[in-house]
Amino acid sequence: MVRSLGRLGVLALAGIASLSWASTAAGDSGAGVQNVAIIGAGAAGSSAAYHLRQFADEEGVSINITIFESNKRAGGRSLTVDAFDDPLQPVELGASIFIRANAILYDAVSEFGLNVIGTRDVEGNLVVWDGESFRFEQSDNSWWSFVKLFWKYGLAPYKTKKLVDSTVARFLKIYDAPHFPFKSLTQAAIDLDLVKLTGVTGDQFYEDSGIASLFAQDIIQAATRVNYATNLAHIHGLEAAVSMAPEGAMQVWGGNWLIFANMVKASSAGFLPKVTVTSLQREKSATTGDGASKFIISTKKTRSSRPGEAYPITFDKIVVAAPWQYAGIEAPEDLIQPAIDEIPYVQLHVTLFTSPLKLSPGFFNLTPESKAPVTVLTTLHADDKAEPGSGAAGKAGVFSISTLQIVLNPKTDQEEYLYKIFSPKVLDVSFLSRLLGVDIPDTFTGAVNADNFEPISWYYPHVFNSYPIEFPRVTFQDPVLGGGLYYTSGIESFISTMETSALMGKNVAKLIVDELAAPKAPQEAKHTTTEPGSPRFDAAPKADEL
Repeated sequence: MVRSLGRLGVLALAGIASLSWASTAAGDSGAGVQNVAIIGAGAAGSSAAYHLRQFADEEGVSINITIFESNKRAGGRSLTVDAFDDPLQPVELGASIFIRANAILYDAVSEFGLNVIGTRDVEGNLVVWDGESFRFEQSDNSWWSFVKLFWKYGLAPYKTKKLVDSTVARFLKIYDAPHFPFKSLTQAAIDLDLVKLTGVTGDQFYEDSGIASLFAQDIIQAATRVNYATNLAHIHGLEAAVSMAPEGAMQVWGGNWLIFANMVKASSAGFLPKVTVTSLQREKSATTGDGASKFIISTKKTRSSRPGEAYPITFDKIVVAAPWQYAGIEAPEDLIQPAIDEIPYVQLHVTLFTSPLKLSPGFFNLTPESKAPVTVLTTLHADDKAEPGSGAAGKAGVFSISTLQIVLNPKTDQEEYLYKIFSPKVLDVSFLSRLLGVDIPDTFTGAVNADNFEPISWYYPHVFNSYPIEFPRVTFQDPVLGGGLYYTSGIESFISTMETSALMGKNVAKLIVDELAAPKAPQEAKHTTTEPGSPRFDAAPKADEL
């Protein structure tokens, strides 16, 4: 349910991957077989396919699953790249971390026999910086090492942890009956008494809970900024609580994308990469036995200039597992009623680069002989105004700077530092020069006092529409759009993580199978499985494959 920057147990969004195989979706293979289309193979779509197969097998329901994915890979915003293009040095660019409480992801790791590692941040000081001075410093790795926190903030850290633990425990009830599966996310939030949190801003939630403003602005806001690129004044209380969830962060060796790639593989779905769905409509003539017309999907090759063409198979159920506003799908006005809620997403710049240089003390207004921090979270300066969107960073200019790990430069055979920066805008050469304390040329190459010395030896920027701006709200887009049409991205304005997207995929899968199984006597149910072509796992994907 949470993402983490590791040392803080603070969650950073923020990763998927490359699964591709040549296959075609099977059509009707006999009477009673239901064709289900899933549009998008991110965390929600992959989970929907995986759990559809599981639930259908359990209930004896016959289904064919077809996944349409506009990219060449499964995984969506979970994305791994290789430092120096070396597959032995992978780094998460997107959704980086999950924790033990993330039941769907954690259980999948065990099911698929994936190797899990802890976070690998380089040892050193962690600070919270406001663009001018440090608001907090800590030298060890434990976010909940209370001694220094108590010294400055009194009981606020203890009260916050108790509050966060109780909030997470309340949310986790959504995984079980009677709350699961839920047809209405709004009703589930009401039943779990969570609208009290989503209906107020993060700063109001913590103030009402008796958490001192100083701790909220210094520490909690640093967490919401690194996790959601949002200040406390513009994020609702539930997401602000999730940002402070416990530590215990982990990631899959080789990339978290392996979770979702394996889900797709295990679903036995027909997986169609680099295929974009252009439109949805109801079939006008033929109807199914229950009187509901089937769906016609039009598709085209991704980036093709040609118009979409009707896919040869009609579908009984459709799961739209991608944010509707970015899907570019045309549909008649009467197909989706009420209309899908359009919510604003954060545009987050994620920059990876390597350098033999440590961060410059001068960048943080320290003396040259001072030791610069290795992990930098940020908060607002006293002179800053709390803004949403691209203005959220304030005087600091960025949301976080992390020294992730030590890597080997294959050109020099020397160890270097791998950095990751979250920012609302592109990092320019001036910023990077100040950060490292040397003049960075526009090409990121050039000798500086030594042969073969490059101040930045590898550079990888990427832009994500990473997660919604979590403005306070008390109603949410429901997963059931009616008439065999389902939607997963409504949960993102409630909680936006890999785990919760996977939860909505599982929820939709259960709703579909329950509906299909309900009118059938057990002896009538038959099961058929379509087998796609042999799977092939590629190396970790590059961001230009999006």
